[in-house]
Amino acid sequence: QVQLVESGGGLVQAGGSLRLSCAASGRTFSSSSMGWFRQAPGKEREFVAAISWSGDRTYYADSVKGRFTISRDNDKNMVFLQMNILKPQDTAVYYCAVAKYYSETYYYLLSMYRDWGQGTRVTVSS
Repeated sequence: QVQLVESGGGLVQAGGSLRLSCAASGRTFSSSSMGWFRQAPGKEREFVAAISWSGDRTYYADSVKGRFTISRDNDKNMVFLQMNILKPQDTAVYYCAVAKYYSETYYYLLSMYRDWGQGTRVTVSS
């Protein structure tokens, strides 16, 4: 099991940037694909971005493509989400998660992930 702790959330104006971090503990981190999801008030949790264990493959939801960048540092057991040109509709609690296995097809499904952090809140004001 991998334990995850997200940080970096906060209040930002539309057009601004934030960098979320996810610190992982556990031996399997460096061999696991990772994902970021978000949940806005009253809505279901949705996929944001995913990255392969080596970092050479990344995937994004259409709503964030071109604005968000996922990356990882396996030496430090960290995953990051750089969020630029933030919009009010990006307001949500953001979660990182460990994938059960690597998939180029199902990386966006919640059921693909087995360990979740507690989330960090991002609020984008207009």
